[in-house]
Parts: sequence; structure tokens; C-alpha cells
Amino acid sequence: MQETIKIHKFTWTSPDGKIHNQIDHILIDRRRHSMSKQTTHRVNMEMFNLKKLNEVEGKEQYCVEISNRFAALENLKTEVDINKAWETVRENMKMSAKESLGYYEPTKHKPWFDEGCSKLLDQRKQAKLQWLQDPSELNGDNLKNIRRETSRHFRNKKAVYLKDKIDELAMNSKNKNIRYLYSGINDFKSGYQPSSNLVKDQNGDLHADSRNILNRWRNYFSQLLNIRVPRVGAVRQTEIHTAEPLIPDTSPFGVESATAKLKRYKSSANDQIPAELIQAGDEILRSKVHNLITSIWHKEKLSDQ
Repeated sequence: MQETIKIHKFTWTSPDGKIHNQIDHILIDRRRHSMSKQTTHRVNMEMFNLKKLNEVEGKEQYCVEISNRFAALENLKTEVDINKAWETVRENMKMSAKESLGYYEPTKHKPWFDEGCSKLLDQRKQAKLQWLQDPSELNGDNLKNIRRETSRHFRNKKAVYLKDKIDELAMNSKNKNIRYLYSGINDFKSGYQPSSNLVKDQNGDLHADSRNILNRWRNYFSQLLNIRVPRVGAVRQTEIHTAEPLIPDTSPFGVESATAKLKRYKSSANDQIPAELIQAGDEILRSKVHNLITSIWHKEKLSDQ
């Protein structure tokens, strides 16, 4: 009997074993943009679990860590180096947040999929391979039983996860946590939304090609940043005062008021210090920040970082 050519052999068998088909396997490796080794972007960004600051225990633990770390150091004075002073404040805040809050772990696509689900999935795959190699009645019954058990376990885990999410939404609504309440509701309503990389040009046409998108942004920022210089005659004469008015030093109350007005839920800058860590600090942290600002004010020099 002539052997079937490999390109004509089936590559997929349905779970019931009645349907055979050939599937073209297409490898997709562009789901996420590749990163150039020459990039200057900060890839490993430390994101702290700031949700713990909303809990009384988490906030108290963070304040205790801050107090203990600053208590072991000398008081910052206006004579010390500004760069060293800011580095001390920054590192103590980051280490205190790391010990008390921990890092933020992004949620998976299926949070209910745990280690038990993974083991059942592996057992189902092994049973499927065993049945394909030896399609006997015993192996077929074993595959059906494992598939039935796996499906039941998945449904139960998903039901428990949905119940916990609903209870979490009810608790946020009861505690007036409007931000997390609407965020959880939007997760249920929106579902999966594929990301799109489209840009409109000056005529309103959409471009999806990476080269056209780069050209569009290049032209946009070129027009935005290259401002036409007005004529010399059109510039109005303004009075320049060389004497600077006497402004008093910043008071601790002013630092506390400015800290309270910082916007929350914003991405941190290069120092990786979000506003929540400064606002959650105790009196010792505010005193250190006030001393640092006073030193900067007197020396008229900012930190290099």
C-alpha cells in the first residue's frame, strides 16, 4: 500500500475522533512590539502596590517603615549636599514602600486559572495524546472522563471568581470607593478590546503602517515645536526689574498643603516616587522634604536627579 504524502496527512482530530482536518500553523511573533537594544525607555519600572495605602494596616506599616529608616540617620540640614539629601529621602521612601506595600502584580487574562487548572489541562493533553497513539475504547473513555472533570473544574473556578468580583464591587459601593467601583464595572462591560495602532493624517485618512505613522508624528511635532520667530519691530518693550522681591522661606505648613494638593493615580517620573507615597508619609517625612526644599531655596540649585 502506497504511503500517504506528508502534506496530505491530517494534523488535527476532533475530540470525538470523527473529524479530521489539516490546519495551517501560522506563527505570530508580532503581538507585542519588539524592543530595540538601543532604546532609552525605562523598561523595568518599579510599580508599588499603592492599593494597600487605602487600608489602615498598610498605611500604618508604611509610616512605621519610614520612621524607622529616618530615625537611624542624622537629621538633614541645609548645609548638606542637595543630591545626597534627595537620594537619602528617595531611597528611604522606595525601600519602605517595597517592604510594607510590595510591588504591583498585573492581573492575568484569566485570574481564576490557577495551578490546579494547569495540572488538569496537562492531564487532558496527555490523555489526548495517548488516545491518538492508541484509539482504543479504554483510552477513549479515559479521555472523556478527564475532559468532563476538567470542564467542571473550570466552570466552578470561574463561578467562584465572578462571585468574588461581585462581592468586591458591592464592598466598593458600600465604602464609597467610586474609582475602583467604576473600574470593576468597566472590566465586566468592556471585556477584551484589541489594541489598535492607527493615526489620522492632515486629511483625516487613517494610517496603520509604522513608517507612515512615524512620518505623521514627525511632521506634527515639527509644526508644533518650530514656532515662527516674530519680527524685531513687533516685539513690545517690557520693563525688566533687576531687584528681586524678598520672599520668605517655605514653611512646614506650606509643604504640607502642597503635598496634599498633589494629583493621585498619576505615573511617577524618573525618580519612581508616586504622589501617594509622599502623601501617606508621616511628620518625619514631611520634615525631611521641608528641609530639602529649604536647602534648595537657599542654594538656588536643584538636584541632578
